Amino acid sequence: MTTLVKGGTLVNEGRTFNGSLVIEDERITQIIEGNHTPEASYDEVIDASDCFVLPGIIDDHVHFREPGLTEKADIDTESRAAAAGGITTYFDMPNTVPQTTTLEALEEKFALAAQKSHVNYSFFFGATNDNADLFPQLDPHRIPGIKLFMGSSTGNMLVDRREALDRIFSTAPMIIMAHCEDTDIINRNMAAAKAKYGDDPKVTHHPEIRSEEACYESTRLAVELATKHHARLHIAHLTTAKELDLIPSSHISFLLPPSSFLENITSEATVSHLYFCDRDYTALGTRIKCNPAIKTERDRDALREALNDGRIAVIGTDHAPHLLSQKEGGCARAASGMPMIQFSLVTMLELVDQGVLSLERLVELMCHNPARLFEVRQRGFLREGYQADIVLVRPNTGWTVTHDIIQSRCGWSPMEGHMYLWRVERTLCNGHTVYSQGRVDTSYIGQPVAFR
Repeated sequence: MTTLVKGGTLVNEGRTFNGSLVIEDERITQIIEGNHTPEASYDEVIDASDCFVLPGIIDDHVHFREPGLTEKADIDTESRAAAAGGITTYFDMPNTVPQTTTLEALEEKFALAAQKSHVNYSFFFGATNDNADLFPQLDPHRIPGIKLFMGSSTGNMLVDRREALDRIFSTAPMIIMAHCEDTDIINRNMAAAKAKYGDDPKVTHHPEIRSEEACYESTRLAVELATKHHARLHIAHLTTAKELDLIPSSHISFLLPPSSFLENITSEATVSHLYFCDRDYTALGTRIKCNPAIKTERDRDALREALNDGRIAVIGTDHAPHLLSQKEGGCARAASGMPMIQFSLVTMLELVDQGVLSLERLVELMCHNPARLFEVRQRGFLREGYQADIVLVRPNTGWTVTHDIIQSRCGWSPMEGHMYLWRVERTLCNGHTVYSQGRVDTSYIGQPVAFR
């Protein structure tokens, strides 16, 4: 099948230009600059007039809850949400039931996705205090890396023994993606908050409990271990200005191959931590409760600044749905995590309109850099010969998030009632239109991602 994506504004590798794309079956075969398109017979012509044409978004950090937690979400529903949001590839985290800490559990996830995922997929392997002996058996061509919880979070996968941490950092054969919060500090802060405010302190105290100090001390340790053992470390969801002082700038040349990150230590910021700050707890309450906590406006603004100087290399979502009934309560009782994947791209485009970053930089952080960092094969760019993972977005199109358009099984979003001026018009995954005009093609199944 031959498809022409005609007359859009392409954003790719630091450039924005008018042009068209030719797709044959799954791959981009021609990129045409300007208004001219070759005369040929196409099976489908997609009019991209007035749209920006971007590479499909790669989300390096999601929790799709399957297996074992499917009352909240599953691979089917959350990959639908991804498609509707312009995300064509995701990497899922290991804190499911069972945890993805054995080779058998990892294979089970791949088998489920092969039946249910409507976009491309892969899965992190979870580190524990005693499973580093399995690392040599992991296939680096199938998975993006090893997820390490250096602070307790959803799923109780805390790795807290120093000898276990040393072994993980010294033997990991691929990138380590670390959740960094110091559990001892959090526990002390929680005890103090309960003594002062009662057994379930209000959510406004969440950033005091999961504090700057808790994040900084754990991130400092991760950087120390990565430096000591010459490991590749990717720090998940940075939340504080102070942590940014630990992160080198990652300047990546577009002329280098996908593996050419110049530093072994990189970091991710999430859409939620870039968009919200502690003032938003008043209106949204536990809907924006997540781990690590959303912190001050100063911290949020520092993260935004770091998008442009290289200290933040990747933007993910940490998409983590819970039922609203599970979000009731305060710091102690309400579940942490929120669904963001369906609205992550349009939220970041809103920040483009606000001057926080350029559209070219957004594409670098959400498409190119995830592909480079995790060494994804032939995705993340608009390039001839690459998989045709593409998203068309239209500016100046006002619409409001309503309950009926939410794809996630949990059925809510912290963005409900919010009006956007950008819209995802169409998402192509491997050359197939998986989302258009408000509808997801649930008959389509994405592909496992290949690495390195």
